[in-house]
Amino acid sequence: MTDIRNFVITAHIDHGKSTLADRMLEITKTVDPRKFHAQYLDTMGLEQERGITIKMQPVTMQYQGTMLNLIDTPGHVDFSYEVSRALAAVEGAVLLVDAAQGVQAQTIANMEQAILQGLTIIPVINKIDLPAAKPEAVKAEIAALLDTPAEEVLAISAKDGTGVEELLQRVITQVGAPEGREEKKFRALIFDSHYDDFRGVIAHVRVVDGAVKSREKIRFAATDVQTEILEIGIFSPELVAKDVLSAGAIGYIATGLKDPRAVRIGDTLTLAKERGAVPLVGYAEPQPVVFAALFPEDADDYDPLKEALERLMLNDAALTIAPEESHALGRGFRLGFLGTLHLEIVVERLRREANLSIIVTHPSVALRAITERGEQIDVLTPRDFPTAAQSIMEPWVKIELLVPPEYLSPVVQVIAGTRGTVEKTESVTESRLKITATAPLLDVIEGFADRLKSATSGYASFSWVTYEQRPGDLVKLRVLVAHEEVEALNKIVPRVRADREGRRIAKKLKEVLPAQLFAVAIQVAIGTRVIARETIRAMRKDVTAGLYGGDFTRKKKLLVKQRKGKKRMEKSGRVQIPSEVFVKLLKK
Repeated sequence: MTDIRNFVITAHIDHGKSTLADRMLEITKTVDPRKFHAQYLDTMGLEQERGITIKMQPVTMQYQGTMLNLIDTPGHVDFSYEVSRALAAVEGAVLLVDAAQGVQAQTIANMEQAILQGLTIIPVINKIDLPAAKPEAVKAEIAALLDTPAEEVLAISAKDGTGVEELLQRVITQVGAPEGREEKKFRALIFDSHYDDFRGVIAHVRVVDGAVKSREKIRFAATDVQTEILEIGIFSPELVAKDVLSAGAIGYIATGLKDPRAVRIGDTLTLAKERGAVPLVGYAEPQPVVFAALFPEDADDYDPLKEALERLMLNDAALTIAPEESHALGRGFRLGFLGTLHLEIVVERLRREANLSIIVTHPSVALRAITERGEQIDVLTPRDFPTAAQSIMEPWVKIELLVPPEYLSPVVQVIAGTRGTVEKTESVTESRLKITATAPLLDVIEGFADRLKSATSGYASFSWVTYEQRPGDLVKLRVLVAHEEVEALNKIVPRVRADREGRRIAKKLKEVLPAQLFAVAIQVAIGTRVIARETIRAMRKDVTAGLYGGDFTRKKKLLVKQRKGKKRMEKSGRVQIPSEVFVKLLKK
């Protein structure tokens, strides 16, 4: 165990975590150079396409006689739960900061989590090769945050490898060896998992005490399920089978279980023959803040969708699922997410990995309606929104923003535009202001990040936590296509923005809905009052193309007949909305 070091790389989004992991893989010769490619640990196609890390990814490297277990983590706030789980499985954290951008909101959030876990923090500034890099100024920022000498902050370039070997040396010398005893009863923490068609559920574990071998019988403490291990091994980063996993190791256990519900993130694994082992402290349950309903486009795909969601939950512990039934859309599921990006990723993974066509409702937040009788009703989707209520309580969040001082005024205007208020402004460093504000969560998930980036030329960053419930003046927008309400497109919005949002939805639908053989009316209404309307012109066939010569009355007769036919179709015709339309509407 003295030759094992477990650590994570954590940072704000796009500060170079995956690139640093690439250089470490190259220096330690963990990956065959012929197979190597950029963002090697980002194994999902979506991660490669978007250039972001979505899933934490463990890898075991050998360097100078030491086993280095690295977990690469996401940077986006929607995947902060991934970061918290990774931090609980290691003893050290490399805190990476962009030398041009400096300390950002997620840098501070991740740093605070690492300090709470009692981890050894190695501060590092990256991208010192950039023309806009300010290494000395950023070193001073990090040193002030961590209350450490600026000389202790390591400067590297993950792109060209400058300083990466020195960083690996610091991990070996500064991060402590794992605590635990091999002679104790076997205990392992499940920090992640995924599903394999041949080997069932594969649990990603950090062995805390004892040791385990292949073919031994194990027990899951929370579910009391027992199974025989099919295979154990390490991440290299592909799965590499081993004979034994001992205390301090990070690896995988192929359970052979076909029921995904038997394995829970944060559960403790013990040997079935060793009763009495004290379960490890697991993880706090993630609290979803954004809700949306998912329905299969084809009713026959309900069971495949259910199976796909159960398997996805193995790999995404922050996702919550509950059955949902709609008169218009049939049977489906109500899902809870940590943010709108989390929602987008889940929907796209279902489409790609399970090959399913899905209808997605507009995302909303958890509201609480108080009826005139004093009853409380949870409103998670627009369908639950009551027609009459004494009051609606909506969640508010506390936002912490880091901005350069020259952008203070535009940021205050953005916050005011979200029905929010600035609580406090303070200086973190000479080049960074910290603004604390409160705002309704509904406004924060609705394009707040885009407005903030636009107002500050991309220099601002923010993080937020749930705060309290406050009364809100909200209304439900009903969307009608061809005079028929489309439940999946309905949306809950603040009354002050209802007219503007209604016009936006109508215009967007006009752009993305395919034209029909008849004119299609798009209406957005509050109750029975229509607040926005657009019309998609009918596709027109040239019915006079086959005529030649003769009097114009011959053509006119055919045109009148066509016009009457389109009028009839407009009254009785129905519009089938493709699943792609729902996805396009999620993106503003």
